Amino acid sequence: MARRTSIQIGGFKHANPIPNASRIGNLLMSGVILGRDPQTGKMPESIEDQCVNMFAHMKAIVEAGGGTTDDIIKMTVWLQDRSQRAPVNAEWVKMFPDERCRPARHALQMNMDGGALVQCDVIAVIG
Repeated sequence: MARRTSIQIGGFKHANPIPNASRIGNLLMSGVILGRDPQTGKMPESIEDQCVNMFAHMKAIVEAGGGTTDDIIKMTVWLQDRSQRAPVNAEWVKMFPDERCRPARHALQMNMDGGALVQCDVIAVIG
């Protein structure tokens, strides 16, 4: 039996031959999570729509790995324009409403291709 398990979800696939996330024991680490539309595979034009999709993909990936969003301990966010945190914060507060029980988060600026304005990765400790 393999020690590492690859996690895949429907509606979000990487262009390269890598899984959405990987899990060993109770530790799950995602690859990059983009805000592509799960139905069309296209990148929405607005950062707001990309954030909605990105957070939905993040939730689905953690759940496919056997956890919940309560298991997320760290999230790193990359923004095309670091001043555009408001759409990230709006989805963040929806997913993690209790300010006493939120994951750590770090935001960085990065030039992105393919129309991406935001992307993230997560670390979760499950069980």
